[in-house]
Amino acid sequence: MYYLDPHIHMVSRTTDDYETLAKMGCVAMSEPAFWAGYDRGSVDGFRDYFEQLTSFEPRRAADFNIQHFTWLCINAKEAENVSLSRDVIAMIPEFLGRPGVLGIGEIGLNKNTRNEATVFLEHLDLAMKTNEQILIHTPHLEDKFQGTRMILDMLTDDRRIDRSRVLVDHVEEHTIRHVLDQGFWAGMTLYPVSKCTPARAVDMIETVGPERLLVNSAGDWGPSKPTAVPDLILEMRRRGHSEAAIRRVVYDNPVKFFSQSRGFNFTPPE
Repeated sequence: MYYLDPHIHMVSRTTDDYETLAKMGCVAMSEPAFWAGYDRGSVDGFRDYFEQLTSFEPRRAADFNIQHFTWLCINAKEAENVSLSRDVIAMIPEFLGRPGVLGIGEIGLNKNTRNEATVFLEHLDLAMKTNEQILIHTPHLEDKFQGTRMILDMLTDDRRIDRSRVLVDHVEEHTIRHVLDQGFWAGMTLYPVSKCTPARAVDMIETVGPERLLVNSAGDWGPSKPTAVPDLILEMRRRGHSEAAIRRVVYDNPVKFFSQSRGFNFTPPE
């Protein structure tokens, strides 16, 4: 079955991972801007990173017939530096018109601080002024519920935001309904040691239904599995879900969400 991975950090993966993903049926992916494993010290560091995301990674993916899309931001892990964050936000429009750029993301909260919230709101303002889609990171573990509520409050306070063009990622059982009930899209991230297992993700699909749900692997610097979406496909088949129901979650839904972006120049596989 063909699928899209809506959130995977391929800068942290080897070229062999691209080959494996292609063999597993991955035809497209989107890569949000993220942390580099260290805090970058200048706007030029981010400019180089955005060049990598918009120029180099699409070519690496294309070698295996995978279409690569991206998002741009300064991640919440580095948002404590408000001055640098503002310089990066001011620079982002240089890249928004490049092929394959879907919008602003992954923005959000890390430790739910005031500075993180300030930078989050300034990213939102940029997205509204440039008519971009938004991809949001919710914090981990014990801070997730509080951080998700803070994020939803900031989003719903801005009447300019079209909620159907916002994806709130890393939802779990205690946050998924809050996101969906507010009219946003929800992303489930499959991790081997945190966030969500394929079995838990299928439980949530069976509980709330497939509407406005995406599933991704993240595939980042820590313990992660870039082929986690095929694991979910296998789990859904094991439980007797139809191929059409599986396709809706792993292919149709991401295509529907991303198609709202002018940068989603996706060519369906034949």
